[in-house]
Amino acid sequence: MNYRAFLVVVLIYFFNGVLVPAAFGQKDDKLWYKQPAAKWTDALPLGNGRLGAMVFGGISQDRIQFNEETLWTGKPRDYDHPGAAAYLPEIRRLLAENKQAEAEKLGDEKFLGLQSPAGDKKAWVTAMRSLKGLAGNPAMSNYDDHNWKTISVPSYEGWETVGLEGVDGAVWFRTTFDVPAAATGQALVLDLNRIRDQDFTYVNGELIGSTEGTSSRKYIIPATLLKAGKNVLSIQVLNFFDKGGIAGYKDTSRLISIHPPEGKTGPVIHFDKKWKYNIQDDEPPAVPHFQADYQPFGNLLLNFAHSEVTDYRRELNISNAISKTSYTSRGVHYTREYLISEPDQVIVVHVKADRPGTISFSAILGSPHKKTLTRTIDGSTLGMTVHVRDGALRGDCFLKAVSRKGKISVSKGRLVIKDADEVTLYLAAATNFINYKDVSGNPELICKKAMTKLKSKSFARVREDHIKEYREYYDTFSIDLGKNANQLLPTDIRLSRFKNDADPAFAALFLQYGRYLLISCSRPGTQPANLQGIWNDLLSPPWGGKYTTNINAEMNYWPSEVLNLSPMHEPMFRMIDELAERGSKTAKVHYNAKGWVVHHNTDIWRGTAPINSATHGIWVTGAAWLTMDLWEHYLFTQDKDFLAKRAYPQMKSAGQFFLDFLVKDPKTGWLISTPSNSPENGGLVAGPSMDHEIIRTLFRNCIAAAAVLGVDTSFSRLLKEKYKQIAPSQIGKYGQLQEWMEDKDDPENKHRHVSHLWGVHPGNDITWEDSPELMKAARKSLIYRGDEGTGWSLAWKINFWARFKEGDHAMKMIKMLISPVETGGGAYLNLFDAHPPFQIDGNFGGAAGIAEMLIQSHTKGIELLPALPSDFAEGEITGIRARGGFVLNLKWNNHLLQRVEILSESGNNCELRYNGKEISMATIAGQRYILDGNLKR
Repeated sequence: MNYRAFLVVVLIYFFNGVLVPAAFGQKDDKLWYKQPAAKWTDALPLGNGRLGAMVFGGISQDRIQFNEETLWTGKPRDYDHPGAAAYLPEIRRLLAENKQAEAEKLGDEKFLGLQSPAGDKKAWVTAMRSLKGLAGNPAMSNYDDHNWKTISVPSYEGWETVGLEGVDGAVWFRTTFDVPAAATGQALVLDLNRIRDQDFTYVNGELIGSTEGTSSRKYIIPATLLKAGKNVLSIQVLNFFDKGGIAGYKDTSRLISIHPPEGKTGPVIHFDKKWKYNIQDDEPPAVPHFQADYQPFGNLLLNFAHSEVTDYRRELNISNAISKTSYTSRGVHYTREYLISEPDQVIVVHVKADRPGTISFSAILGSPHKKTLTRTIDGSTLGMTVHVRDGALRGDCFLKAVSRKGKISVSKGRLVIKDADEVTLYLAAATNFINYKDVSGNPELICKKAMTKLKSKSFARVREDHIKEYREYYDTFSIDLGKNANQLLPTDIRLSRFKNDADPAFAALFLQYGRYLLISCSRPGTQPANLQGIWNDLLSPPWGGKYTTNINAEMNYWPSEVLNLSPMHEPMFRMIDELAERGSKTAKVHYNAKGWVVHHNTDIWRGTAPINSATHGIWVTGAAWLTMDLWEHYLFTQDKDFLAKRAYPQMKSAGQFFLDFLVKDPKTGWLISTPSNSPENGGLVAGPSMDHEIIRTLFRNCIAAAAVLGVDTSFSRLLKEKYKQIAPSQIGKYGQLQEWMEDKDDPENKHRHVSHLWGVHPGNDITWEDSPELMKAARKSLIYRGDEGTGWSLAWKINFWARFKEGDHAMKMIKMLISPVETGGGAYLNLFDAHPPFQIDGNFGGAAGIAEMLIQSHTKGIELLPALPSDFAEGEITGIRARGGFVLNLKWNNHLLQRVEILSESGNNCELRYNGKEISMATIAGQRYILDGNLKR
């Protein structure tokens, strides 16, 4: 862009009110907006690995919703189903005889893991139906409900979203409706669609219908019940778990109503309005669960006497992990800074103004958990304790205010600050969780220690220590894909334009944002990133906020090695150690096998048994896939001590399981994996292709690791023998890579999982170098499966197209991933990945996919710019890593490599490929090597 064009663009943006602190030369490291967050997926995330927060940046009220990584439902317990292994031969026989339905039924009844204990549902329902806890009968027309509160009906996403957050149990709803005299004498239809979970519905005191489950509620109101004028509709709703209430229709253009039967004429009465409600009982019996759910901790609410403001800006600086809200009110410019310190283990909010004595606000703590207690700790500190319902965990948090001048007091459960120059709030939180077997921790003591440590530190020092610690990780890598005018735009506008505009810098920002999120939710010593990283505001989060090990948990760590964040991988290694311990028992109980196994999900209590349904829960290769993280860490770092002491033992044990588990297919004579499934498509089967790709890769990795370490020659020999017998990948009648043993793929199937392409990515079982025909078949399969998908599916497809070395198709997928959420995948305004709803794996998979377009090292040697798209005409990267112990800096222009600098960390031989050129050079550990675009030194 020439100077005149640049000036025109800047003037256009200036006169349209887009105010930015600098022009194109500014580092593109911020998400920023001109308005506060309207909903949770607009808010900006902060984290230190253990604590997470979502900052809304409100004006009159600011919400900071926060999490502590170990607050989950459930408790330590045994997940394995005693005697399950006795049914394994029969399930295998049924599958071999193509009796899938019978095999799945037996699997559901005898092979799934144990659920948590259930409460006495029958007794509770009987008590609720007998109107326990109520005076009078709310079903009756003349019942006095004048003291009842009101609530919006319907609420498709649950009554939790319209005022009853954290409520499960029995709730009565009442409203009235008028029937014209001309409409009496005929029956009418009451259409409520969905109610969660069970309803008893009355008109004028008479029961007209009751349903439990998700089916539609369409009840006939007999003509004899209706009267001209006012009628009363009363509904007792019993909600046992998760979303509750009168849900109505997801399509909000369809209204719940009373209307004539089909073919009849008459009045249509709509009920989308405020109803009266009364909570009869909010202690329903415990509902059995296969696994636990990740929980929110609470909310910090800051209330200001500010309303009309100017110069509003909300931002997240990912280069220092600090969020900021600023605006001018009544001539005073206010700034709030938010951070979560790892060195000091606190959430920090710093409020300042450009005029002394003008800061006044109140701060309160709250939580969606029913068992929540707030208390005064001292004259400047509040405390809050939460207890998870029907679980073993509790949490404590302390909120302390420190001010320069002004006055701090505690009044009616809130901190009150008046006329201060500056104010800093420190929030510490912890739970009684120690590990998956021990819940004897003292969270209050942890909070006290955090507050004591802060007594000798200023905010400036806390901020400085936070930035220093964070940048030790963040600054190991940088990427520049060029500058353009869109960098002057707020993030939400930039997101809306990305799909159709050339804005490669936004792709670079998205990649760095992925690195930021991984640092924020997975520090050494913490829990690994779950389905939502560390951020969650719901008591019943999507898919429990667990660790889904049939792709999502692994995808979270795809960027960790290549994008120079190896330390962030450590929490996953620790979880693998714990899962190996639990999974060895599951292997014995369910399969009578040695080694260890993990099925498609786990939680903080490290459940490893199959869950939910045999159609997708009996999937045996979770442990094998997880151990690939261990091997990949070794390949990138060349840390032989790690390989010997931590990686290889778990890899070998996972391999031992499959030596026992694999059986000979009676039709082909191949060794196959049965029972299992191709996640989460096609139900319970024998011999899914994905399993065989993973098992082959595990065996190869074990053999290679043993050779590096000089151990286990006999074990390696056995693996080599079995390896040759595993069912090979096959090409089907449509030229596709078969997903199953049988050639039964449907080319019209657009399923979000593309599991049978695992050998292309993240594995290397199928490559251009060793199996080009299988690569072509895999590509054909991906074309059949289509480009559309959920967020994480789009991210996976970026990586596939990168390995197919088709950069422009990969770029197409990037633009689909980084686009506003509609019906399928995409990104929310804060750039969180959308399944939808929010799942963080798409952020991580997308970041890794961009890296895969720029460097690949999964086969022999390192290939530079293997899938460079047209949009990335120029670029520069520092700190990208490759297998073999190499760190590279790359620079290219006009789509051509200009320079590559290689740091050899381990002294291995370095093989490079670029644009048809190949070199091989010996290296010395610690030495740097600089080559030009022709790979000449």
